[in-house]
Formats: sequence, C-alpha cells, structure tokens
Amino acid sequence: MTASEVRAVPGNTGIWVGIFCVLVEYLLLLAVYFIAKAHNPEAFELGPDKLADSAGLAITLLLLSSGYAMLKAVQAIRRDAVRAALRWVVTAFVLGLGYPLIKLIEFRWNLAQGVNVEGGVFYTVYYYLTLNHLVHVFWGLLGLIWVALRLLGGAYSAADHRGLEAAALYWHTTDLIWLALFSLFYVLR
Repeated sequence: MTASEVRAVPGNTGIWVGIFCVLVEYLLLLAVYFIAKAHNPEAFELGPDKLADSAGLAITLLLLSSGYAMLKAVQAIRRDAVRAALRWVVTAFVLGLGYPLIKLIEFRWNLAQGVNVEGGVFYTVYYYLTLNHLVHVFWGLLGLIWVALRLLGGAYSAADHRGLEAAALYWHTTDLIWLALFSLFYVLR
C-alpha cells in the first residue's frame, strides 16, 4: 500500500477527544441508570409504560435519517461535489431539527400525563439523560450550521474536508447515544 492509498483518520484530533469525553460521560450516566434500576426495579419496570413510544420511534427514525444524510454529505465532498454535500448537510439539519421539536411535544405530553421527576427515580433518570442528550443534539445542530456556512464559503473540498467529517462524526455519536437511550427507556423493560 502506498502513502497515497492510506486514508487519513476522519475528522481531527479535537473531535476524537470530544467524542471520547462524550462517550465517557454517557458510560457514567448509563452506570447511574443501571444502579438506579438495580435499586428500584419496580419503578424501571412500570415507568416506560407511561412514555410515548411513538415519540421515541419518530425521534429514532429522524436521527438515523439525519445520520444517513451526513454520510451522504461526506461521500459527496470526497467526490468534490460541494453543492451535493451542502444539500445533504442541510437535509441532515432539517431532519435533526425534528428531534427537539418532537422532544418538546413529548415532554409537554408527559407533563400533562403527570410524568415528571416527582414521579420517581425512573423519570428523574429519564429526564436527566434525555435532556442531556438534547443539549448534545443542539451542539450538533450548531455544528451542522457551521459546516453549511463553510461549504457555502468554499472552505471544504475533496482535498480538505476534515471539518465536515468532524461534524459527521459528532452527529453519528449523538445517534449512537440515542440508540442506547431509546433501547433503555422505550424498548427494553
């Protein structure tokens, strides 16, 4: 294999350090989830029944579709198809906006049904982890805006697109975390 055939690691060192920190954060938060579940099995058995499964599923489909759009954006920029990359990033952003919108609707519905932190440890853990994830999604959405603006300004090309790859990596990390949260709160009982 020649030097030109060797692919560089996607993104940049900073994003990999950030992703590592986010994953460590969620490993600790998931440890809290499992410790709380071990000490309060009944709350974790009954709690998910009051959540809106359809909201969780809709969020999952939106985030996975948005992640796919970012994959297509990376593929497009690697071909030097800047306009196509921009369209895919904008698509990822629009789909990603569905997450906070649905989460807001879901939280309002939950509160109307009496699903709040006063309902016990399950709901406290649920709100803390999902609101924390929402913060990470907002950071990701800001990153997508930044990448779109940089694409418009001609900052990325087939030769240099580490920033776009970094945003895609972060976005995929939020997807990965959501899949764990979706499984724990909406699917597994």
